[in-house]
Amino acid sequence: MDRFSSLYQKLDRSTSTRDKRQAIAEYFSTAPLRDAAWALYLLSGGKINSARRKIASTSELRLWASQTSGLPDWLVEESYHHVGDLAETLALVMPDAGQEGATEYSLAEWIEERLLNAANGPAEARRQVVTQAWMGLSMEQRLVFNKLLTGSLRVGVSRRLVQQALADMSGLDIAVIAQRMLGDWLPSPAFLRDLLSTDALPGDAQQPYPFFLASPIEGDPVGLGPIEDWLLEWKWDGIRLQLIRRSGQLALWSRGEERLDGRFPELEAAAQFLPSDCVLDGELLAWRPGEKQPLPFTSLQTRIQRRKPSSRIMQEVPAQLLLYDLLELDGEDLRKHPLTDRRVKLEALLKDLPVDAPLKISPLIAAPDWDAAARLRLDVREHGVEGLMLKRASSPYRAGRPRGDWWKWKIDPLSIDAVLIYAQPGHGRRSTLYTDYTFGLWDAGELTPVAKAYSGLKDEEILALDKWIRANTTERFGPVRAVRPHHVFELAFEAVNFSKRHKSGVAVRFPRILRWRHDKPMSEADSLDTLKGLAR
Repeated sequence: MDRFSSLYQKLDRSTSTRDKRQAIAEYFSTAPLRDAAWALYLLSGGKINSARRKIASTSELRLWASQTSGLPDWLVEESYHHVGDLAETLALVMPDAGQEGATEYSLAEWIEERLLNAANGPAEARRQVVTQAWMGLSMEQRLVFNKLLTGSLRVGVSRRLVQQALADMSGLDIAVIAQRMLGDWLPSPAFLRDLLSTDALPGDAQQPYPFFLASPIEGDPVGLGPIEDWLLEWKWDGIRLQLIRRSGQLALWSRGEERLDGRFPELEAAAQFLPSDCVLDGELLAWRPGEKQPLPFTSLQTRIQRRKPSSRIMQEVPAQLLLYDLLELDGEDLRKHPLTDRRVKLEALLKDLPVDAPLKISPLIAAPDWDAAARLRLDVREHGVEGLMLKRASSPYRAGRPRGDWWKWKIDPLSIDAVLIYAQPGHGRRSTLYTDYTFGLWDAGELTPVAKAYSGLKDEEILALDKWIRANTTERFGPVRAVRPHHVFELAFEAVNFSKRHKSGVAVRFPRILRWRHDKPMSEADSLDTLKGLAR
């Protein structure tokens, strides 16, 4: 544990991406394989403690901390609200009374032989493992141990950064490492050896390719050069998906690295008509035959949640995959070919599919110049899309979000004026400030919650609002504070959909704060009916 704890401290204290990469590479080059495999899992976002593998709930951790430290429950709770991070709170309230031999466990031994052995067991057995660790580990080690339990390392390390460090250390192409890390995998020495192997492995052919992501365009696209050098498509509001057909086997992979096999049988059935093995990239949408635009994203969510959809839900919410790229054909990796060449091959691949097959090519949008494209962009909501995609015709298919070849030119967001009604602390370095806000709109004389947002304010505004929230709290619900309705904020969002799951009856997509409306009294905030008028 000491070695991983030292790595955590280096990462947490550093603000340099280069230094973090170097620290990660040094750790993986010297750590035992078992420890390194678990470190990879944790730094990539993996969690030890979960609903399926219960070691301790947050309420149990607070209770056990009170019992072990001798502090009253209320003081532990108040400490948590003040510190803002549960792992740090639990580390601070424990006395530094070392237990002989407790620090001898490595990271892998703590996880495999102690924590996982106790998972889903009786509460007393789980409590004993956790409290023995608290009483035996140093302050630094105890903090990292608590991070394993709360699942929030939060040291400014992304999966991409870890992959870059491994690429630096091994000399492998980062695209190979990223591809091998897609999907579910078990942290083990064997996995880590395969991950860093310079040989072609049988499992490589079973993985999807890392997705190429577009960057948001800033300003006028005229600076991109002649429009003839670009392919324009609609920016669909669905789920990014790769359909893989290799040696008669089919797989559906979401951009979120989740296998969706079985959830969209109509797509899998249509893929059987493809004349060749291939890997296709496109957008998964809910779209009824004959309709001019897809169903709202909330309709698609009802399909995602069902591992085996009924015939009724398939009829009500039929799936369609709009394809815009061909990454592999008959075993040949096409990603380095120009987009125009890949598009020609894609059209040829799809031309003989049945007319009603839910695999269709995403249409190109014709515009003679950027001014015409800008006019088309203004009407995108009539097509049920979010804007335009701009793709350089000569571009290869890259990995991640490198800037320059693929851009998303989204429509200006919708907006409403809403009243702040709840607040709670943020996370990481903002865990001591109230930065997560809930906003309401007027409905029959009452404020109804409609959206949560935590981005868009300047640092000085956050500090001022935090001070006001503390002085104007009316009720507390754990870490959440109800505040006196007063302040109005303009919120931006991409779309509004009707939703039976929300008390307000609507759900907003990607809400964020545009500005603090000091000029507007709360009586002039928008109504819920105004928001519903924007919904699909």
